[in-house]
Amino acid sequence: MMDNFSVITMFTLSGLSGTTNYRVILFVLTLLCYCVIWLVNLTIIVTVIVDKKLHEPMYIFLCNLCINGLYGTAGFYPKFLMDLVSTTHIISYAGCLLQGFVLHSSACADFSFLVLMAYDRYVAICRPLVYHTVMTKQRICVFVFFAWILPFFLILMSTITTATSRLCSSHIPKIYCVNWLISKLACSTSVATIFIPAFNYTFYFGHCVFVCWSYIYMIRTCLKSKENMTKCMETCVPHLFSLIVVLGSLLFDLLYMRFGSKDLVQGVQNLMAMEFLIVPPIVNPLIYGFKLTQIRRRIQNALCSKK
Repeated sequence: MMDNFSVITMFTLSGLSGTTNYRVILFVLTLLCYCVIWLVNLTIIVTVIVDKKLHEPMYIFLCNLCINGLYGTAGFYPKFLMDLVSTTHIISYAGCLLQGFVLHSSACADFSFLVLMAYDRYVAICRPLVYHTVMTKQRICVFVFFAWILPFFLILMSTITTATSRLCSSHIPKIYCVNWLISKLACSTSVATIFIPAFNYTFYFGHCVFVCWSYIYMIRTCLKSKENMTKCMETCVPHLFSLIVVLGSLLFDLLYMRFGSKDLVQGVQNLMAMEFLIVPPIVNPLIYGFKLTQIRRRIQNALCSKK
């Protein structure tokens, strides 16, 4: 850490300052949680990759959603576990920017894949006759490519603008780095540091609006047919629930960072900050694993064959 007139090369993370007495318990629980995240996501990923019958748009998008879950949590859990067994909680400037990039891009990619899954269900339910014409292998590859590259590009732009800002402090009151908190440490603000994050928030808010609109439209369409309604409920409920989980977890953290009380107990603050890194990566694979019939059957068959 340097003073206000020097180049800052390290940051201090103060989120774990009051956890000395129960750090071992936190370490065990965090490690267990991370293992569960790997287990449930890897199960879905391997199931989809190995079984050729699951090489359909919906399952391909689901596989990428689970890969993104592992990618995002990898930006947090290893560092957090090391902090739990360390007496000093510091992170390099480059490491902080990298962590912020991974967490932000993973959150944005979540919305990208949820949009693709909503679009897939929209075409399957509302335009079934042209489904195979619209959802071709080539188009799916293009969709998946842009679902990864767009979040990376947009968050990279935000990270670059944050990296070019001159900082006047090296103290981050959180257990991990995010671009918004780093930019708050800047001595002055620029148009880029305001405009680019605002554009990103608006762009991904549009994703949420599209998903909500598509589900409302699908439900209205399916009300005309009992068969379609059953199909809609079976395949759309997991998608809608995943959107609620991801959006709710992220909004919870973002709104607290901006408007939350600093007098709240540190442990509660940490739990709120970790929510979007715990709930969506675990809940999403479990929802699809239990709700989608084909996924559930493949997993059951694989488990039974090993007995």
